[in-house]
Amino acid sequence: MATARPSRNGHANARQPDPTGSGNGPGYTGDPAHHGLPVHQVVLLLETDAVKGLAQKEVARRRAQFGANELPRARRGSILRKLGRQFNNPLVYVLLAAAAVTVFLGEFLDSAVILAVVLVNTLIGFIQEVRAEAALDALHSLVRTHAAVMRGGERQHIPSEDLVPGDLVLLEAGDKVPADLRLVRLSGLRVDESALTGESDPVAKDEVVLPRLTPVVDRRNMLYSGTLVTGGTGAGIVVATGGETELGEIHRLMGAVRPVSTPLTRKLAQFSTTLTVAILGLAAVAFLAGLAHGDQPGQMFTAAVALAVGAIPEGLPAAVTVTLAIGVRRMARRRAVVRRLPVVETLGSTTVICSDKTGTFTENQMTGPRGLDPGRHL
Repeated sequence: MATARPSRNGHANARQPDPTGSGNGPGYTGDPAHHGLPVHQVVLLLETDAVKGLAQKEVARRRAQFGANELPRARRGSILRKLGRQFNNPLVYVLLAAAAVTVFLGEFLDSAVILAVVLVNTLIGFIQEVRAEAALDALHSLVRTHAAVMRGGERQHIPSEDLVPGDLVLLEAGDKVPADLRLVRLSGLRVDESALTGESDPVAKDEVVLPRLTPVVDRRNMLYSGTLVTGGTGAGIVVATGGETELGEIHRLMGAVRPVSTPLTRKLAQFSTTLTVAILGLAAVAFLAGLAHGDQPGQMFTAAVALAVGAIPEGLPAAVTVTLAIGVRRMARRRAVVRRLPVVETLGSTTVICSDKTGTFTENQMTGPRGLDPGRHL
């Protein structure tokens, strides 16, 4: 039997499943570009039925082959990795070095205080990250949707994660598109694609075959996962699910972005470097001054180390962490989930946002908070 293999850009390609088991099923090598194919060819390519949909037995086989119709979740580090990430702070490095030196000098009380500060700082950041991940998981479970499909000639309502390539999905106004679809029939269908393209106006759809190189924003015969039907009705065949949809490609690109340091972390790194150099310089000066004065080298070394440890601001990392944690709590009251503490400071440092699409940052709805009437104030 030839097997189906999803392509990188979210369309089933290579050789489609051959239900006969003979290996002579309709295959396609390369990207089928479903928007550039007539409906009957898409139906043949995906071995489905534009009226009755897939048979239940075929649905089960494809579900086992393609998996659930959901975006892959980002891999999360282990508990030890999350804890280790909290130590990735230049000031924490300085404090740990100071704790080691005080232990070497026998100042166990001082070392215990320094380690306690580091521990508090670590626990606050760790707890916040765990809570944020739990909140994200809860949100993920709340946004699950259902889809109306034709299977074996019967209309069914199923969870959207149960969709498979070849399913015939029925849509009407108010429905969220559950997967990438090639339209097979429609009536006055209009779709809000702002979540995918940034265009705030609903797009009128049709079944016209388009050139293969037509960009996503102009593919009027396609519906894409995550968009919203605002008017009319339609039916489409699922051509991509889960991480292989256009939305999944965006999800994959976002996951590939390397994290950058925030203004606060850069300033703290610079401050830590400057502070370390200054402290070591003062300790060296104190050590040399003591030698010049005739003091014993061992005594002056101990005094210089004590001076260096005393000059380290042990409470600064904890103060910064607590301040950011308060900001996270305030954001949570406004229904914003913040996973890592420095994000709050980055948002607070933002002064200008440049975008050609207002709907990207707003609710994408025109509102009038106040109005004036000659007779009264509205």
